[in-house]
This record gives sequence, structure tokens and C-alpha cells, in this order.
Amino acid sequence: MRSALRDTGETIITAVVIFLVLQGTTQSFLIEGSSMEPTLLQDERLLVNRFVYTQSTLSLFGNEDYLFSGPQRGDIVVFHPPTGSSTDFVKRIIGLPGDWIDLDGASVYVNGEKTDWVDAPTARRSNSYPVQVPPGAYFVLGDNRRVSVDSRNWGFVSAESIVGRAWTVYWPIPEFQMFS
Repeated sequence: MRSALRDTGETIITAVVIFLVLQGTTQSFLIEGSSMEPTLLQDERLLVNRFVYTQSTLSLFGNEDYLFSGPQRGDIVVFHPPTGSSTDFVKRIIGLPGDWIDLDGASVYVNGEKTDWVDAPTARRSNSYPVQVPPGAYFVLGDNRRVSVDSRNWGFVSAESIVGRAWTVYWPIPEFQMFS
């Protein structure tokens, strides 16, 4: 009897620990809108890894350091938009701090090289290009450039605004995909 109670207790404690770890490191996100099509579709559910961009408390040489790797070009991220909206946005990181971004109406260039994440016309929404991404900020674009409201509209996204990196689409099940 004691063995059965002990096994049950251990199972419950293990389940609670796993649940708490997942709650602290992941977030569910509902895709609203078409700004990331065809990569992410309306009403898909996405798991976001909130732990991957955890910043270290140690700051060497005045730079922000991450426990793992920081945001990279091509990462799909969820972030609090600079517009003050209460709804988080999901976009692709195009430019890192220090990068030069240029748009010619057809393509996106990072540091003078054409990007290939999405082959879609990318209209300028101002004449201030090329722009340099400031320290502690990122330049983000939606994959569906025709309808996306992104860094072309409201500028850069601060590192502190990034919630996490897209990890997997888990719903609907036939659309399951993982991002690296």
C-alpha cells in the first residue's frame, strides 16, 4: 500500500514539475491575420520558446549577452509591438543590431546582400532607406509583405520587447511544423 502511494506521489510531483517548467518556458500564441502567410496561417496555434532568448545577468564589454544564442536573422519571433497594442505580433527578424537594411521595392538587402527568406515584393513605406539597426534593436518583416504592418511602418523592435522564438505549429494537427 505504501509503495503504491509513494509511486502515485512521485508521479504527481513529476507531472507538476514538468507542467511548471513548460509554463515558464513556453507560451501558446494564436495567429491572427495574414501577415506571415504562407509560413503561418490564420488561426494556427504556435508554441513560442520564451527561454531561448533569456539574457544573462553578466554584461561583458557593455553588450547584452544571452544565456544561449540571441535572436538571429531569419528567426520567427513573437514580440510586444512598439505601437502600444496589447496584442503581440509575430514577424521574421531581418536585421540585427548594426546591420544596414535597404529596400528597393522588389527585394530586401541586409548589409548589401539580397535576402532569400521570402521572395516577395517589399515596398518602401518611407524614403529613409538604407537604415542602420541601432544597438539593442531588430528590424522585422512579415512574410506576406503586401499586407504586413512591420518595421517599415513603426521602426525597430527592442530586444526587451521580444517574447520568444517560434518553436512549433501544433494546431491544427495536419499543419504541424517545427522551426529550427
